[in-house]
Amino acid sequence: MGAFVGVVGPSGSGKDAAIREARARLEGCAVVFARRVITRPPGPAEDSEYASEARFARLEAAGAFVLSWRAHGLAYGIPAAAVEQVRAGAVVVGNLSRSVLALMPERFGRAFSVRVTAPDDLRRARIAARGRESAAEVAARLDRKPAPDVPVDLEIVNDGTLAAAGERLAAFLRQLARPGDPAFSGDDGASRS
Repeated sequence: MGAFVGVVGPSGSGKDAAIREARARLEGCAVVFARRVITRPPGPAEDSEYASEARFARLEAAGAFVLSWRAHGLAYGIPAAAVEQVRAGAVVVGNLSRSVLALMPERFGRAFSVRVTAPDDLRRARIAARGRESAAEVAARLDRKPAPDVPVDLEIVNDGTLAAAGERLAAFLRQLARPGDPAFSGDDGASRS
């Protein structure tokens, strides 16, 4: 059995960028990157599928998502196909909200979490550079009260090069994808936090 790895972190921490960088380094590994469904058209820095609010609601009601949540006025979902990919032995990576981390062990059996962080000034610059939020929306994302800290298996402080953040994530995923890895021994289904 494989595992699901949830990548979390505040807006502007560089989650999508670190995931893209790791993905480029993992060709040939049994690692799959889940493509989120979001009620916002994807930008150039984000690999996602757009769904209108109505279509998202229909998909959600039909059980198309293994995990779904709402944040920043948008709806997000991880396709249910991720469960079968994990059962088939893949390490599946998803960009998530902290609000659904606790559901991962129940949904996937094997679950790990990675938190990407960055200083507020760097986050502000990254959010503004995306060009999809107004100044007020940027401020609201930065002022948003953080959820209580959730224990994670890896924390990446993304304040250096993107290559360094991507390599840290890739190294963690390589270790999980390696056959016979001790992280997968036993059959307790517990999350390693």
